[in-house]
Amino acid sequence: MYSVLKSYGLNGLNGFAVAVEADVSGGLPAFSLVGLPDSAVRESGDRVRSAVKNLGYKWPDRHITVNLAPADIRKSGPIYDLPLLLAVLASSGQMEEPPADAAFLGELALDGSLRPVSGVLPMALAAAADGIRSLYVPAENAAEAAEAGGDAMQVYPARTAREVVDALRGLVPLSPAAPIPFDPASGWNAAPDFADVMGQPLARRAMVLAAAGGHNVLLIGAPGTGKSMLAKRLPGILPPLTREEAVETTKIYSIAGQLPKGRGLISARPFRSPHHSASAAALAGGGTAFRPGECSLADCGVLFLDELPEFSRDSLEVLRQPLEDGQITVSRAAGSATYPSRFQLVAAMNPCKCGYYGHPTRPCTCSPSAVRQYRSRVSGPLLDRIDLCVEMDPVAFDELHTSTPAESSADLRKQVLAARAVQARRYAAPGYEGVRCNAQLTAGQVRRVCRMTPAAERLLRASYDTLGLSARAHDRILRVARTVADLAGKQLLDEEALLEALQYRAQEKVDLTF
Repeated sequence: MYSVLKSYGLNGLNGFAVAVEADVSGGLPAFSLVGLPDSAVRESGDRVRSAVKNLGYKWPDRHITVNLAPADIRKSGPIYDLPLLLAVLASSGQMEEPPADAAFLGELALDGSLRPVSGVLPMALAAAADGIRSLYVPAENAAEAAEAGGDAMQVYPARTAREVVDALRGLVPLSPAAPIPFDPASGWNAAPDFADVMGQPLARRAMVLAAAGGHNVLLIGAPGTGKSMLAKRLPGILPPLTREEAVETTKIYSIAGQLPKGRGLISARPFRSPHHSASAAALAGGGTAFRPGECSLADCGVLFLDELPEFSRDSLEVLRQPLEDGQITVSRAAGSATYPSRFQLVAAMNPCKCGYYGHPTRPCTCSPSAVRQYRSRVSGPLLDRIDLCVEMDPVAFDELHTSTPAESSADLRKQVLAARAVQARRYAAPGYEGVRCNAQLTAGQVRRVCRMTPAAERLLRASYDTLGLSARAHDRILRVARTVADLAGKQLLDEEALLEALQYRAQEKVDLTF
């Protein structure tokens, strides 16, 4: 007998339909699995055989052939265990073939219980788009799958394969899962408060600009000046995730297997802080299973690189494409995949190897050539993609013990949200599709949005020639100045906005001359 069930697989960030075909025919007992399966899929035969017997069903003593179509796309992971078991039972006459508008996902334990799998949300979205009416998944994956269902598709959580079989036979119906309410404002509660940071008014201002315009930041200072404290508090003043952003972020974490069990959509903006020993592949993603890297896991959030010069040159150069394009394409011998990587880069570094170059009280033990060599580890093209650079001085004793409270994250967030509201109204007009903040403006859009006063234009012209700015740096300065003007409620960019944007230039602060 022949039977066919529907399941789904992953190709990059998107799901695709997989037909699980089973045929039980005469001949010597054997199990054959075809359709370009990887090792985890090939091993499913042993898991399914044990699960069938432990659930009280009979494993056919005949030749079983299972095909995963389309046969020219590699299938990976244990997600086909459940549909494979059902296909064998249906083709051997132990149950009716499931409805054509039902799909199945799940890994089997040897006793027939279902274990959670990765990448359920993108597969559920693909199933809903294909007109699937019923999706059966492990109970731990039901919350994320329910976010894709809506009114058209019901998601049924199951803890064992027997529950699925009984539900299909009409013996014990399963209750559909309901989506978890999405509350993006709750993400602010997990972030530490800016009120804990004492002093550093210029750096605090730079973080507000970064949050208001989506700009990249580089913090330079001696150990203990508060660089990491400021970086970790940036998510607390960023705008809340939109539902579209939350779905995109959750898809990435689901594919990477880092979505907490029983969790619906991610509500807090990601904050990723990889160690400086991370390889280029760890940042970019890829590998044999094509998993997203840190650049993609920080999508719609913050990628914090502490001790920036300690990262290898190859790792840092990986950042250039996602910083410019908002996505990263990983190509390997097995294929290629494109992942979204629209993150804010926050980097921190010491002024030199010992950390005390330019310190007012502690002497630096590095030679001029050692300082130059240390700073040269960060390439010019990468610095050209950083909008805001701040040199942080040590915090004075009186600033640590002042009775005047520092501005809290809630106070700074009001400024950020007001500026983002201005940008949302501006970019709602035709011609700004996909633009949510000033940092995402294209070169042509910068010309239309960043109108200057005559005095500001003269200042920018003089700075362009004097500092030897590139065209990219010219546009990034205008984007920062646009954010400064938005925070001040101004339509045109004036000299004050241009001067503040120019003072954050990174190239001149890292490239030292002796």
